[in-house]
Amino acid sequence: MTQQPPQVPQAELVGVRNFRDLGGLSTADGRRLRHGVLFRSGHLAHATEEDTVFLDSLKLHTVFDFRNAADIKLEGPDVTLKGVRNVNLPLSDPADGAGFWTMVREGDLNTLRKLLDEGRAAQRMIDSYRTLITARVGEHSRMLSAIAEDSSPVLMHCSAGKDRAGLSIAVTLLALGVERDVIEADYLESAAAHRRYKIWRKGGGEDTMSPEVLALLLPLFDARLEYLSAAFTTIEETWGGTERYLTEALGFTAPQRERLRERLLIG
Repeated sequence: MTQQPPQVPQAELVGVRNFRDLGGLSTADGRRLRHGVLFRSGHLAHATEEDTVFLDSLKLHTVFDFRNAADIKLEGPDVTLKGVRNVNLPLSDPADGAGFWTMVREGDLNTLRKLLDEGRAAQRMIDSYRTLITARVGEHSRMLSAIAEDSSPVLMHCSAGKDRAGLSIAVTLLALGVERDVIEADYLESAAAHRRYKIWRKGGGEDTMSPEVLALLLPLFDARLEYLSAAFTTIEETWGGTERYLTEALGFTAPQRERLRERLLIG
């Protein structure tokens, strides 16, 4: 019987938010995800020297960075890790749109009310999760195929590590046979206050970071079950379920799926 590799120590990373090892998650057939093979986090651009030493110790094969050029310009490129293949695979941002982030970071209170109030922020997130499923099948196909062949241990991240990375992790876990409630529980860990992306607002007026402004912005920076459920519902509505989504939309074959499971699962 294959021995389970030792669990990766829990790290208190200073410059990298929302980091965690997915090891230990169970599948529907009773197997478990190996420790030390699949990680998720926010961006690595602000990793400290100590953070970098820890990340190097993981002996990652590949880092998937789902940020776009605007994100990287704003936050900076990832730190360099030893022997790691860095793959920039931009996915649409949940808050994408001409000038949207400018308004989020610089807009006055009235502008934010018009943009985000009365459920509009949450609906924007729901719509974006649906789009990430239907419009990014090519990227998710490439990601799964790479991991199945040789790209592990792997770390997936975007900016906050909850939306683009969170949904890509969910797709990977679906392919591994992890049940939906387990995927949801992991996703919701990103809602913890210490894991969230730090909201940055330009200016020094009284409305810059007022309670109302923070409440308006919260849906964009929160991990909510309704967002992930929208993605799962889209899979059901569009392809009739996970199996057809994986095989027809992503072109992820049964042999590839078995290789993925052998690479990442134990038991």
